[in-house]
Amino acid sequence: MITSTSNAKVKRLVNLKKKKKFRDEEGVFLVEGIRMFREVPKDRLVEVYASEEFWHRERKAVEQVLAGTKVQPEILADFVFEYVSDTKTPQGILCLVRQKQYSITEIVKEKGGELPLLLVLDQIQDPGNLGTIVRTAEGAGVTGIVMSQDCVDEVKQMKEAGICTYAAHLEGKNSYDEEDYRKASAFLIGNEGNGLRDEVAEQAQVYIRIPMKGQVESLNAAVATAILTFEAARQRR
Repeated sequence: MITSTSNAKVKRLVNLKKKKKFRDEEGVFLVEGIRMFREVPKDRLVEVYASEEFWHRERKAVEQVLAGTKVQPEILADFVFEYVSDTKTPQGILCLVRQKQYSITEIVKEKGGELPLLLVLDQIQDPGNLGTIVRTAEGAGVTGIVMSQDCVDEVKQMKEAGICTYAAHLEGKNSYDEEDYRKASAFLIGNEGNGLRDEVAEQAQVYIRIPMKGQVESLNAAVATAILTFEAARQRR
């Protein structure tokens, strides 16, 4: 059991938690909580860490999930687990999961006969917003989400693949519900504070708007995403 926050493994976990650079170098991401642990595909599970209290309470459940894998859980003293945890009230288990890489071709191609319905997120910064967008996208039937600093190149490739790209933009002439999304489509969603960068918006084939009343100029990125994707889902029924 690891009982010191100065332990090399603990320092590594903290660096992975704080810095994307380190996560990308190792090709992993971190997830916490028993539900997430149970849902991770076994072939992508790299390491598992549990608090001492959690291990004593849930050992059988953890061992059942890990059956058939070579992963051996590392037990941390409760205060050490709190130190590496990214939540205010840690559930007692976290794991490192191998990142899965997708090419733009894999993202845009039809899945199981479904027409592509994609999101391109341009510098979304708020984790809560991003979580809401991902959950909303799953509920609306979105087939792929692209988050990249190279959004311009990604959008160009989508257009080349026959995806119609729509920018949620204040200069949109048509209301979002006047367009036809019963074809391969992608919505470009901008940053919470500044909207789409000009170089990304310029790649869109169509500008659309969500009509607003009162003094409000635009909606939260997650709310706008919900409106657009569920309109596309409605049309595709």
